Amino acid sequence: MDLIERNKNLVKKFETMINTNDKELAHELVAPDALFYTPASPKPLYGGEGYLAVVDWMRKGFPDIQWHLKEMVADSKKVAVRWDMTGTHTGVFMGIKPTGKKISVCVMNFYYFNKDGKVTNDVAAEGMIGIFRGIGAIDHL
Repeated sequence: MDLIERNKNLVKKFETMINTNDKELAHELVAPDALFYTPASPKPLYGGEGYLAVVDWMRKGFPDIQWHLKEMVADSKKVAVRWDMTGTHTGVFMGIKPTGKKISVCVMNFYYFNKDGKVTNDVAAEGMIGIFRGIGAIDHL
Protein backbone atom coordinates (compact mmCIF):
# COMPACT_ATOMS: atom_id res chain seq x y z
CA MET A 1 0.00 0.00 0.00
CA ASP A 2 1.38 3.42 -0.87
CA LEU A 3 1.57 6.28 1.66
CA ILE A 4 -1.45 8.09 0.24
CA GLU A 5 -3.73 5.07 0.70
CA ARG A 6 -2.20 4.36 4.12
CA ASN A 7 -2.98 7.92 5.25
CA LYS A 8 -6.56 7.76 3.95
CA ASN A 9 -7.10 4.48 5.82
CA LEU A 10 -5.66 6.03 8.98
CA VAL A 11 -8.12 8.93 8.75
CA LYS A 12 -11.00 6.45 8.48
CA LYS A 13 -9.77 4.82 11.70
CA PHE A 14 -9.39 8.32 13.18
CA GLU A 15 -13.10 8.91 12.50
CA THR A 16 -13.89 5.81 14.55
CA MET A 17 -11.55 7.00 17.31
CA ILE A 18 -13.20 10.39 17.76
CA ASN A 19 -16.75 9.05 17.48
CA THR A 20 -16.19 6.28 20.03
CA ASN A 21 -13.61 7.99 22.28
CA ASP A 22 -11.38 4.93 21.79
CA LYS A 23 -8.22 5.47 23.84
CA GLU A 24 -6.43 2.45 22.32
CA LEU A 25 -6.98 3.83 18.83
CA ALA A 26 -5.81 7.25 20.03
CA HIS A 27 -2.50 5.76 21.17
CA GLU A 28 -2.21 3.83 17.90
CA LEU A 29 -3.02 6.79 15.64
CA VAL A 30 -1.59 9.87 17.38
CA ALA A 31 2.09 10.43 18.10
CA PRO A 32 2.73 10.96 21.83
CA ASP A 33 4.51 14.26 21.14
CA ALA A 34 1.77 15.59 18.82
CA LEU A 35 0.84 19.08 19.96
CA PHE A 36 -2.73 20.45 19.78
CA TYR A 37 -3.97 23.98 20.52
CA THR A 38 -7.64 24.33 21.38
CA PRO A 39 -10.15 26.54 23.18
CA ALA A 40 -10.59 23.54 25.50
CA SER A 41 -7.31 24.30 27.28
CA PRO A 42 -5.17 27.37 27.97
CA LYS A 43 -2.11 25.13 27.47
CA PRO A 44 -1.33 22.89 24.50
CA LEU A 45 -2.45 19.28 24.73
CA TYR A 46 -0.30 16.31 23.70
CA GLY A 47 -0.77 12.91 22.11
CA GLY A 48 -3.87 10.78 21.82
CA GLU A 49 -5.11 11.64 25.29
CA GLY A 50 -4.77 15.34 24.50
CA TYR A 51 -6.73 14.94 21.30
CA LEU A 52 -9.49 13.02 23.07
CA ALA A 53 -9.59 15.76 25.72
CA VAL A 54 -10.73 18.12 22.96
CA VAL A 55 -13.38 15.62 21.89
CA ASP A 56 -14.52 15.26 25.53
CA TRP A 57 -14.76 19.06 25.80
CA MET A 58 -17.09 19.11 22.78
CA ARG A 59 -19.15 16.24 24.25
CA LYS A 60 -19.89 18.28 27.39
CA GLY A 61 -22.02 20.63 25.31
CA PHE A 62 -23.09 18.10 22.67
CA PRO A 63 -23.18 14.61 24.24
CA ASP A 64 -24.33 13.00 20.97
CA ILE A 65 -21.73 14.76 18.79
CA GLN A 66 -20.47 12.82 15.78
CA TRP A 67 -18.06 13.58 12.97
CA HIS A 68 -18.98 12.20 9.55
CA LEU A 69 -16.21 11.99 6.95
CA LYS A 70 -17.52 13.59 3.77
CA GLU A 71 -14.44 14.16 1.64
CA MET A 72 -10.67 13.83 1.83
CA VAL A 73 -7.66 14.67 -0.28
CA ALA A 74 -4.31 13.12 0.58
CA ASP A 75 -0.65 13.14 -0.23
CA SER A 76 2.18 11.17 1.36
CA LYS A 77 2.42 13.43 4.44
CA LYS A 78 -1.04 14.91 5.06
CA VAL A 79 -4.77 14.48 4.54
CA ALA A 80 -7.29 17.29 4.18
CA VAL A 81 -10.72 16.28 5.50
CA ARG A 82 -14.16 17.82 5.24
CA TRP A 83 -16.31 16.66 8.13
CA ASP A 84 -20.00 17.09 8.82
CA MET A 85 -20.19 17.54 12.59
CA THR A 86 -23.63 16.91 14.09
CA GLY A 87 -24.98 17.02 17.61
CA THR A 88 -27.60 18.36 19.98
CA HIS A 89 -26.85 21.22 22.37
CA THR A 90 -27.97 19.62 25.66
CA GLY A 91 -25.04 20.68 27.87
CA VAL A 92 -23.32 23.98 28.66
CA PHE A 93 -20.95 24.94 25.84
CA MET A 94 -18.50 27.82 26.30
CA GLY A 95 -20.78 29.31 28.94
CA ILE A 96 -23.92 29.01 26.82
CA LYS A 97 -26.75 27.13 28.51
CA PRO A 98 -28.32 24.21 26.64
CA THR A 99 -30.78 25.18 23.91
CA GLY A 100 -31.77 21.70 22.75
CA LYS A 101 -31.00 22.76 19.18
CA LYS A 102 -29.46 20.37 16.71
CA ILE A 103 -26.38 21.46 14.78
CA SER A 104 -24.86 20.31 11.51
CA VAL A 105 -21.60 22.11 10.81
CA CYS A 106 -19.06 21.69 8.03
CA VAL A 107 -15.53 21.65 9.46
CA MET A 108 -12.16 21.22 7.77
CA ASN A 109 -8.99 19.67 9.18
CA PHE A 110 -5.52 18.94 7.87
CA TYR A 111 -3.87 15.92 9.50
CA TYR A 112 -0.09 15.58 9.23
CA PHE A 113 1.57 12.17 9.55
CA ASN A 114 5.07 11.05 10.51
CA LYS A 115 6.95 8.20 8.79
CA ASP A 116 5.38 5.74 11.26
CA GLY A 117 1.85 6.69 10.19
CA LYS A 118 0.93 8.63 13.33
CA VAL A 119 -0.79 12.01 13.43
CA THR A 120 1.70 14.68 14.47
CA ASN A 121 -0.44 17.75 13.94
CA ASP A 122 -4.03 18.72 13.25
CA VAL A 123 -4.69 22.12 11.74
CA ALA A 124 -8.40 22.92 11.93
CA ALA A 125 -10.41 25.55 10.15
CA GLU A 126 -12.45 27.32 12.79
CA GLY A 127 -15.96 25.89 13.02
CA MET A 128 -17.13 27.90 16.03
CA ILE A 129 -19.22 30.33 13.99
CA GLY A 130 -21.25 27.43 12.62
CA ILE A 131 -21.71 26.01 16.11
CA PHE A 132 -22.81 29.35 17.58
CA ARG A 133 -25.16 29.93 14.66
CA GLY A 134 -26.58 26.39 15.08
CA ILE A 135 -27.43 26.85 18.75
CA GLY A 136 -28.87 30.33 18.18
CA ALA A 137 -26.13 32.23 20.00
CA ILE A 138 -25.74 34.46 16.93
CA ASP A 139 -28.22 35.15 14.15
CA HIS A 140 -25.82 36.08 11.35
CA LEU A 141 -22.37 37.38 10.57
